[in-house]
Amino acid sequence: MLSPFADVSPKDLSPLDAVSATDADAIGDLVDRARGAQRAWSELPAYERAARIAKVKDRLLDRAAALAALVSREVGKPEAEALLGEVLASADGFDFWCGSIEELCEPQEIALDKLTYPAKRGTIYREARGTLAVIMPWNFPVALPLRTLVPALLAGNAVVFKPSEISPRSGQAVVDLFAGLIPDGVLTIAQGGGDVGAALCSANVDLVVFTGSVATGRKVATACAERLVPCSLELGGKDAAIVLSDANLERAAQGIAWAALTNAGQNCAAIERVYVERGISDAFIARLTEVVRALEPDRDLGPLTTHAQQQTVMRHVADAQASGAEVILGGNAGEDGYRYPATIVKVTSDDIDLMREETFGPVIAVRVVESASEAIALANASKYGLTASIWTKRASHGESLAHELRAGVVTINNHAFTGAIPAAPWSGHGQTGAGITNSHLALEALTRPRFVLVDRSSSKRELWWYPYTPALMKIGLAMAALRSGSTGLLRKIGAVLSLLGAFPRRFR
Repeated sequence: MLSPFADVSPKDLSPLDAVSATDADAIGDLVDRARGAQRAWSELPAYERAARIAKVKDRLLDRAAALAALVSREVGKPEAEALLGEVLASADGFDFWCGSIEELCEPQEIALDKLTYPAKRGTIYREARGTLAVIMPWNFPVALPLRTLVPALLAGNAVVFKPSEISPRSGQAVVDLFAGLIPDGVLTIAQGGGDVGAALCSANVDLVVFTGSVATGRKVATACAERLVPCSLELGGKDAAIVLSDANLERAAQGIAWAALTNAGQNCAAIERVYVERGISDAFIARLTEVVRALEPDRDLGPLTTHAQQQTVMRHVADAQASGAEVILGGNAGEDGYRYPATIVKVTSDDIDLMREETFGPVIAVRVVESASEAIALANASKYGLTASIWTKRASHGESLAHELRAGVVTINNHAFTGAIPAAPWSGHGQTGAGITNSHLALEALTRPRFVLVDRSSSKRELWWYPYTPALMKIGLAMAALRSGSTGLLRKIGAVLSLLGAFPRRFR
């Protein structure tokens, strides 16, 4: 049987260590084992779970150099980028979640009207959802899994984690961080291709968390819908940057170059479209070109991770050229493995794949616009809606415009980095999916609410219980009149008198 795993490094096409696939038929047993371990784990106090998982952060940092080297070799990004974006960024997530999980899961008593609900007390408990399937992509093979694994485990869940078949070794390294610190079975890895992912979605799990392509996301959603199991999806992006004529030219050029090209553009939050106002367009494009031209291969820009991704980038650029777009810099893949040069393309229309489909490569498409309103309209026309940015010296103006953008995250004079802020929610619109990672809002998917009402009433029966007598009807109509804002004073007085007469009859 053909192995589903990437077997050569995109950096130099040298062989990678072999990986053993999980038999798809064994997924059900893995899930059952996780379910068996989950209950005891969830019954531990939140502070005890946090104390154990806080030690995982120390392991992460102690193994920082080795993890960065592994990620770099497996998916191709520069080691400095892997260290900053995968390891150090993840450490903040441990601090946030371990320090706040007890408070975030604290029971909350709700307000109950003492007259309508006498002697009653209601409490909302946030409880573990159960056993989760977490399916992650290859572009951030350490950071993305940890963004979900840490809060999911802290909330008391068990997880079966499937890393991408492109980055299985990094996925195993993530799981190894937890070894011996949490009970066996609470976190399990399932290695393999699409058949293993499909088996996991069809297994006896309580939630599927998926990050990846729109096409696969649809399959995940369909499989979950058939079983009425919730799923959390974070899919594609086609992020736009809007450069206004009063922008800080140097900051905009430097920031957009980084946000577009980090990880060779293989980032759902990478800037793929730039809309720049005409008044600054020539100067901006010239300075952006200088900044990008100065980047060094390997040091600043790694190769694309797969041959398939390289082909997609080449196709999008060729299609743009055929449609009349101007390649200002780059644009030729050459024959050096999976590499593709940092590329700037000036376009005059959004009716091309380079402006509509997710390119996921080191290509910056720039279009000149006449106004901010035109830029916002074009940015919002995308089927995706993950992140966007506005570049202007008038921060308050940019903040006002942010509310007009159809995006889950909007930054002013910056881009893409907020995924590393654990208290900041990460979500999107449209085909980006409705999943949320980071912040307390992520717990809406990872936990379920349980409402417990305690009734200390000693009366023989409630007002609304049988029998449905004329006195009960009178009470109901009187209460409706009293609660209506349009009821006049005389009618309210009449309603009070009606209640006083009907209540004794109701309970005789």
